[in-house]
Amino acid sequence: MKLWAGRFSKEADKKTNDFNSSIKTDSRMFNEDIDGSIAHASMLAAKGIISEEDCKKILAGLSDIRNDIISGELMIDPDAEDIHTFIEGGLTSRIGDAGKRLHTGRSRNDQVAVDIRLYLKKDVPQVTGLINGLIDALDGKAKEYAHCIMPGYTHLQRAQPITFAAHIGAYIEMLRRDLGRFEDAAGRMNYSPLGSGALAGTTYPIDRAMTAKALGFDGYMPNTLDGVSDRDFCLELLSACSILMVHISRLCEEIIMWCSWEFKFAELDDAFSTGSSIMPQKKNPDLAELARGKAGRVIGDLCGLLTTMKGLPLAYNKDMQEDKDAIFDGMDTVKMCLTALTPMIATMKMIPENMRKAAAGGFINATDCADFLVSKGLPFRDAYKATGELVALCIRKGTTLEELPIDEYKSICPLFDEGVYDAINLENCVTRRGM
Repeated sequence: MKLWAGRFSKEADKKTNDFNSSIKTDSRMFNEDIDGSIAHASMLAAKGIISEEDCKKILAGLSDIRNDIISGELMIDPDAEDIHTFIEGGLTSRIGDAGKRLHTGRSRNDQVAVDIRLYLKKDVPQVTGLINGLIDALDGKAKEYAHCIMPGYTHLQRAQPITFAAHIGAYIEMLRRDLGRFEDAAGRMNYSPLGSGALAGTTYPIDRAMTAKALGFDGYMPNTLDGVSDRDFCLELLSACSILMVHISRLCEEIIMWCSWEFKFAELDDAFSTGSSIMPQKKNPDLAELARGKAGRVIGDLCGLLTTMKGLPLAYNKDMQEDKDAIFDGMDTVKMCLTALTPMIATMKMIPENMRKAAAGGFINATDCADFLVSKGLPFRDAYKATGELVALCIRKGTTLEELPIDEYKSICPLFDEGVYDAINLENCVTRRGM
């Protein structure tokens, strides 16, 4: 069934149909398409545009189609142009002329725009629920190793002593902001385009507020061209997905490093690791590596849709059919990564002794040593220089600031006394900073 038959004198070439079809992507929106049609038909009847009898037939027919798809009795035709065509054609074949009245006052342009919003309205809470699950796993790990001291890094060089809890806490804060981005995007998306028609609304006396309320929207989009021609809500959600995946990728990069023999700060559970086909000793953090890789995929979805949208004149253009491939893939990938990573992190074991040993090297208490001299009245720049000379001295002697005799300290600056050892104690360094 072609919804646009009548104007054309011959059937479309099969290659045209195949290229034009979106059923493989939009078939997942069958529930939302039916919900939108139920709201639309109910409004048409309430406004006297179609009869109550036809409305009853339409609603019953749509309900039957939904149940048959869910049960598997009705299979979605892969040769259909799109899910809207498939459902309307199926409805008409079941109830006759009443089915042909369903599309009164509506275009596929506003139909698909409302379908995708309805679908994403349900998808966003799934993503935020998974983000909260990851936050809980990270918070549990931070509490389990709350007092574990490790090196903090800048430029991937050991910088200052911190606690593992503080390090993981940074990712928790990032994820909390990610939650806010998804929630904000969902709020701006929650306005109905239904009733926009192809672009200029309709001459029928429809009630857009009624359909918006029936579908759970906060209201309807006042400008009908905007209602059908923009996908900024998809772009905004893909932006939230991309930023989230950047945070996930950074966390995974650290976990990958921590599991290497060069760091050995962490050990992944065997259930969330893989091996090598040739090297029997290998235990690979493949889940973390895959999530790191999939960040590029999601960022690509965002860049692709931005590029698709950037040159489109108002109002609807067929280019916009690409929106669903991008947003569905981005959201699906995010959910997949969160689902896999949360139990991996929940079962991950940290190795505090290795982290503490790494913190003891690299002179990460040098700033505290300089601050000790400042507390004695020395200007910070002079204290900085004196401490740098001490570090150079330790490197030449193959020792650490903690092990360096007090006489060596005094040879660099006479303001040093035994109190410096308390000042550069790693536990004290962390405690004084409130880590």
